[in-house]
Formats: sequence, C-alpha cells, structure tokens
Amino acid sequence: MLKEDLKKALLHNGEELRMRKMSSYEAPWGKGAELFIIRTGEWRYQRPVFSGDKCCQCGSCYLFCPVGCIEDKGKYYAANGDYCKGCGICASVCSANAIKMVREDGR
Repeated sequence: MLKEDLKKALLHNGEELRMRKMSSYEAPWGKGAELFIIRTGEWRYQRPVFSGDKCCQCGSCYLFCPVGCIEDKGKYYAANGDYCKGCGICASVCSANAIKMVREDGR
C-alpha cells in the first residue's frame, strides 16, 4: 500500500507534488496519512531553459529529474517552474544540449 502511495506522490506528471507525511520524524516507519503540497520551485537560484528546436525527445531529462517536474509537451519537454529546484540534472543528462541553466533574475 505504501509503495503505491509513494508512486502517486512522486509521479505527479505536472500536477501538484504531494508528499506523504510519515510521522513527526518523517521516517519510513511512520504511519501518518496526511498529504501536503510542497512548491519546491521557490528554493532555486537557477532554472532550466529548454530549446524545443534542439530537443530530440529522448526523455532523459524526464527520467532523471529527482522532483519529477519535467512535462512532455508533445514535441519537446519542459520543466514545471512551481516544482523545479534548479538542480541542473536535466541539463547535464541532455544528450542534445537542449537544456541550459540560467540564473534567476534578482538573485
């Protein structure tokens, strides 16, 4: 049951990221059932910029994104800015160099 809940929480496909609150200590042995929303995009200092022209639709960025905020836009992929932490993993695994990390303005 917990495995299915975690799949639903992490594989949100562009919808609100929902994390399971396990217990007051947030450990695997907790049994809490409360769900809450974390908009992790507020944490970043850089953001990915996707070039739709260069994207070869390999899906590497989608697979390796630790937050799961990469969305399939049909002909290219793009990050959901509400949840992207700006870690840069998508840019480093992109074989077509279609993703570049740029600093956020005002920081």
